[in-house]
Amino acid sequence: MKGKSLLAVIGAVAVINLGSRFIGFFREIVIGFQFGTSYIADSVITAYTLPNFFYIVVGGAITTAFISVYSKIGDPLHREKFLQSVFSWLTVVLVGFTFILMFFSKNVISLVFRGLEGSELQLTSDLFVIMAPSTFFLVLAMWLTGVLNVNQRFKLATASTFLMNASFVIIALALFPIIGPFSHAWGATISAILMVVMLVYLIRKEKFVKFRFSFGSSDEMKKLIRLGLPILLGGATLQLYFLIHRIFASQLQDGAIAALNYSSKIVQLPQSVLMTAVTTVIYPLLAKKVAANENDEIESIFQKGLRLMTLLIVPSTIFAFFYAEEIFTVVFEYGQFTRESTLMTAPLFQVLVLSMLAHSANLYITRFFYAREKSILPVTLSIISVIGINVVLAIVLIDQYGAMGLAAATTIAALMNFVLLLIASKFVLHLKLTGKKFGKTFISFLILFTGVILVQLGVKFIIPSELALLSLIAAFTLTILVFVGLAWLLRLPEIELLKNKIKKRKVK
Repeated sequence: MKGKSLLAVIGAVAVINLGSRFIGFFREIVIGFQFGTSYIADSVITAYTLPNFFYIVVGGAITTAFISVYSKIGDPLHREKFLQSVFSWLTVVLVGFTFILMFFSKNVISLVFRGLEGSELQLTSDLFVIMAPSTFFLVLAMWLTGVLNVNQRFKLATASTFLMNASFVIIALALFPIIGPFSHAWGATISAILMVVMLVYLIRKEKFVKFRFSFGSSDEMKKLIRLGLPILLGGATLQLYFLIHRIFASQLQDGAIAALNYSSKIVQLPQSVLMTAVTTVIYPLLAKKVAANENDEIESIFQKGLRLMTLLIVPSTIFAFFYAEEIFTVVFEYGQFTRESTLMTAPLFQVLVLSMLAHSANLYITRFFYAREKSILPVTLSIISVIGINVVLAIVLIDQYGAMGLAAATTIAALMNFVLLLIASKFVLHLKLTGKKFGKTFISFLILFTGVILVQLGVKFIIPSELALLSLIAAFTLTILVFVGLAWLLRLPEIELLKNKIKKRKVK
């Protein structure tokens, strides 16, 4: 795939994924409107925690390992047998696991979320029974999107996620007047089924997989399991942070789970849009470059990706930190989401948003280890950060600082994980963080981000906080203008590339 077409595909995937993520984020707004920061909101969010966790973590691990193994199989017949084996084993294991979740729903919920009691525990368990089947369809759907991605049908794979999020919201809104919070439970399961139906149709149409049961064993299947298990632990990093939030927050006052959820969803939004677009397109390409030993190209991708993330995410972090309260006022403060809910949630968001670049970079860097099939080290570093640093800090801080302590623990642990992964990528993968012009890059970024901070301070000084929408519009507009203007004056490579493209189009 050529550079120009690669960027075009990434852009297209980013646009589709942006729409999908915004619809998914709108679902959180709907929950806030309907239930605010009440125990019902906690129950709805908690009940969907495990299906979503398995979708992203288990499904993501299987798909990542699958792409890595499948990309290196040259014989078409072996590829077909491998596909059928993965489909067969995945289906059988998921069906059994889903039935266990359904029949032991209350035991599972009470075991994982020990702080839930009484009516909140009962409601969460009842919701989880209905949502549990979505686990099967979500994990299967994740693998099916991997099949499309490895065959470079990126836009179709991303469109399926759009369908799932859109149908989830429509069902939740349509059924809410009739069955209340259970509308979200049925929305979760029905939308997951629709996603699988769409993916199966697309894959059968393209004739990528023959959906036949074949339980044969092969070296490729063994390799998939051997590679997938460490990725399972490593890929759980971000989701484990938020699962730990909910486990600890179940011991706090009503609304703590919901407040942390709303905060984390906004934090995830920009990084999810960026990272899904980049990793969806780049990871299959990266796996092929590793197989071809194109080390210089791999290092170039590594450096450009981190640089691009820094340019996009740091200004977003600055803007979000300064305007946390205004963001929640404008986006969430409707219906049952009151002013008290905003004041409860915004400070948590300010702490969590400081980890936005670290979370994105951690996910990005680990892909380079996975592509080289060196998954043990990043997994170990993730476990140290999430299970070690994060949990220890959460235990230490929760009694004195409550939900704020949980948010701080997550941010500190994510930053530590980022530092450890950068060190590991240099000494294990021999990937340099920056090129020869590190000093110039550092000064340019310092000037650029200082300008963005000054914009926020200026708007804060001029426009009173009561005018939340006006503040956001003014700060956002000025941030974009100052960012682009400074990047132009500093002659950043990304701007120079854009200039050259504009000149070429004019010549044509």
